[in-house]
Amino acid sequence: MEYSKLISISGLNGLFELVGSKTDGAIVKSLEDQTTRFVSSRVHNFSHLESIEVYTVRDNVNLVEIFSAMGKSKEALPSDKDAAAIKAYFQKVYPDMDFARVYASDMKKMIKWYAIIKANHIDPVLSAEEAEEENPEEKA
Repeated sequence: MEYSKLISISGLNGLFELVGSKTDGAIVKSLEDQTTRFVSSRVHNFSHLESIEVYTVRDNVNLVEIFSAMGKSKEALPSDKDAAAIKAYFQKVYPDMDFARVYASDMKKMIKWYAIIKANHIDPVLSAEEAEEENPEEKA
């Protein structure tokens, strides 16, 4: 499974793999219970994880960079029930995050999504980076 196929759907918990698309929605597979279903685009909004950016004190960074920092960290993932512990975790793991603009609910989602990605053995890499790794071009 590729990171580029992962989406978040408004109104539904968890992450989904985009299996196919139709004019009025998408066929998705849940990464948590592996069920496949049709989701209407008239009712829900779809967000590719590759397109999600996070506010920092400098330039915005892609969610992949946050997941990468979480993977390199020795810190244990906090419980998603404790907002203070989640904020303290991100202050250690990614201190450049703009905590005034990134809400506790967003950080909670990042913790949940990271756990789902790790449970499904998905490497969080942008598709442009994957293409560069497979076909490294020599620069003159």
